[in-house]
Amino acid sequence: MMFAELVCQSNFSFLEGASHPEELVNTAAFLGYEAITISDECSVAGVVRAHAEIKANGLPIKLIVGSVFRLAPDLRVCLLCPDKTAYAELCRIITNARRRSEKGHYALSEWDLKSVKSCLAIWLPAYNDYDRQWAEFFAKFFSERCWIGVSRLLNGNDNTHFATAMSLSEEYCFPLVATNQALFHHPDRQHTQHVLHAIRTRSTVADLGRDGLPNQERSLKTLTKLTRLYPKAWLSESVSIASLCQFNLDELKYQYPSELVPDGYTATSYLRHCVETGIKKRFKQGVPEAIRETIEKELALIHSEQFEYFFLTIYDIVQFAKSRGILYQGRGSAANSIVCYCLEITAVDPRQINVLFERFISKERNEPPDIDVDFEHERREEVIQYIYAKYGRERTALAASVSTFRFKSAFREVGKALGLPESLLGYWLKQFNLRDRTLGWQSQLQELGIDQDGRTVK
Repeated sequence: MMFAELVCQSNFSFLEGASHPEELVNTAAFLGYEAITISDECSVAGVVRAHAEIKANGLPIKLIVGSVFRLAPDLRVCLLCPDKTAYAELCRIITNARRRSEKGHYALSEWDLKSVKSCLAIWLPAYNDYDRQWAEFFAKFFSERCWIGVSRLLNGNDNTHFATAMSLSEEYCFPLVATNQALFHHPDRQHTQHVLHAIRTRSTVADLGRDGLPNQERSLKTLTKLTRLYPKAWLSESVSIASLCQFNLDELKYQYPSELVPDGYTATSYLRHCVETGIKKRFKQGVPEAIRETIEKELALIHSEQFEYFFLTIYDIVQFAKSRGILYQGRGSAANSIVCYCLEITAVDPRQINVLFERFISKERNEPPDIDVDFEHERREEVIQYIYAKYGRERTALAASVSTFRFKSAFREVGKALGLPESLLGYWLKQFNLRDRTLGWQSQLQELGIDQDGRTVK
């Protein structure tokens, strides 16, 4: 029997998923799954680490890109990406939903879902009076691109939910597909999920009651257990859906602004023009022959890898900074590039160091070089606004950052979720020596009398 888990949230669903993306894909591959979707809530952030893990270890499993969304308390749907067009569509929906709300939240609208033309939908019914309303919605706007996701979570409602799902399937012609709606890779992570849930709701694990997971069924299951829980057709349907999803993150390529190149130039000829202009500034006494040879070698490699627009984009930004008197500094491996020096991206004279361009660009890496440019803190916003104004907000983005707890914050939040007094937590934190690399914080916990395995305090 083959199976693909189509709804799975990692710890990139902040304070909800209890496993890392790497753990999920490794476990799914070990269990013999055909595919797994990393479908964090209104986010595709966790997909990158899952993709990298599969590539690095040659895992025999397909990764599907998706995301879970909620609309009011009555609708929960997972959108999957069958192709690159669908991925762009999903990213647009996520961006718009995030923009409508304060940081850390999102606001999905019906119009977002109505605009979906390429993504596949796994509808997860709420099993209430609104189900038929949403069934009509999906029948109208998704037609043959919608499935009903059915989960058997052994919580006492399975038979009723199964009957409702089959009734909706028959009435609206939606195929049924099995999903565990996984939140963790192993049953033992249920305890972690309870702690995360308590932190999110500002409660304690002891007070969660019915709000907490009643069992460990939201984990990845063995194929043997799946065959006992679900009809064969529902399991097979998961693989059929997975076969429709051919999108891979490797398909994504950088698309740089083309308007940087003036009329009468190609990207290659304009980059050379800018470099030659820079040579006159940097080497006023004439460029040494060895430097000229290196420049030609760099330009040839930049051309073969089609990175001209990348260099021109950085050049445009630093030229703006220079024109406004904004201090900046190019750093990192870009210092190994004489082209970067001539473009005034970096200030390191190649005659003063042993330049090794391969540290910066190589055909083997098959990816754009990494050019880090720091701008003075007080005026960095001017540079950001220039980029937005020139290239448009639809083509400009800030690199995403992932919220994580520092050790002391994590310790306090977990302690409060476990019902420990803040005074005791504060006392323990004062006893920690986080600089002690030999003992480590786990061993220091034991020295303080905290039994990690038994979850007790001595």
